[in-house]
Amino acid sequence: MAEPRARRDLHPGAWWVWALGLAVAATRTYDVLLLGLVIGVASLVVLARRPVAPWAMSFRLYLGLGALVIVIRVLFGVVFGASSTGTVILDLPEVPLPSWADGVRVLGPITSDTLQRSFAAGLQLAALIICVGAANSLANPRRLLKSLPAALYEVGAAVVVAMTLFPQLAESVGRVRRARRLRGDASRNVRALRSIVIPVMEDALDRSMQLAASMDARGYGRKGAADPRTSRLTGALLVGGLLGVCVGAYATADLTAPRILAAPMLAAGFAVAGIGFWLSGRKVGQTRYRPDPWRGWEWFTALCGVAVAVTFFLDFALSPVTLTGLVVAALPALLTPEPTSPYAALRSAAATRTAAGMAA
Repeated sequence: MAEPRARRDLHPGAWWVWALGLAVAATRTYDVLLLGLVIGVASLVVLARRPVAPWAMSFRLYLGLGALVIVIRVLFGVVFGASSTGTVILDLPEVPLPSWADGVRVLGPITSDTLQRSFAAGLQLAALIICVGAANSLANPRRLLKSLPAALYEVGAAVVVAMTLFPQLAESVGRVRRARRLRGDASRNVRALRSIVIPVMEDALDRSMQLAASMDARGYGRKGAADPRTSRLTGALLVGGLLGVCVGAYATADLTAPRILAAPMLAAGFAVAGIGFWLSGRKVGQTRYRPDPWRGWEWFTALCGVAVAVTFFLDFALSPVTLTGLVVAALPALLTPEPTSPYAALRSAAATRTAAGMAA
């Protein structure tokens, strides 16, 4: 009988590259079926490769947040997106507005086109949220912070709080619900919701701040000495590069903008910001204790995410090309090693003690 594949936790950066590739694919289409398949692929990989850890339970919160986003987007479409095209489903009276609000409509006839566009836009945003949630559920946030490049160490505390707040939120929800059950409080009304939300938010933020403080006490985010001229140059490069990225991204989305402000500005912004990050990282002296390896399976997982993004750039409609990209994106659920179990060491220690006892 063949030996089972050894369990191993993949590098958290590989899962983030995979999830961001899936998110890029979601931004390329408004096809409801394709967006549903993107969400399905993300859910499949999370269910297959999610480790046994409290922070990995946050994926259901992202699913709920995605559903809420869809509902809100449809409501906004009904209230502000009335259209005269398509089959009228509900004929609501239009609210008269003053002349300075020309072009804005409130209520009015609700058509099938309005609902379809609103649902597709909400589903796209929900897919982006769920892809980020998949990365947070698959990648250990603390190991990811340990693997961040040196250029981000200057904003270490902010990065720690931002990256760990939502995973800590999922853990806090479970802890508060268990405490309420132990006290015999099983109510589910609005007052019970208020008694859950405030302790959960406070506990999640406190735990994230404690992690940031502990990492700061260990020197995370500290930088070496640098002359003022270098610091000003680094800041100018970072701000200028990020502004160039913003202008390039807007021009890419707006087809009426000059094309010189699209891809060329985007590439120039990334290049300038990259130089700024490189100069910023040179000021940080760091050591790595037991760094996470980046091996073949990490390359495979990251390339699966890149592949699905490339296929959606080639064709953003339902076609064999996009379906092939989604199949490739789902391969990590079947081929990558399973994550390590926190109970494996306990079982191994128990087996060792049992064998020692039998030998004695």
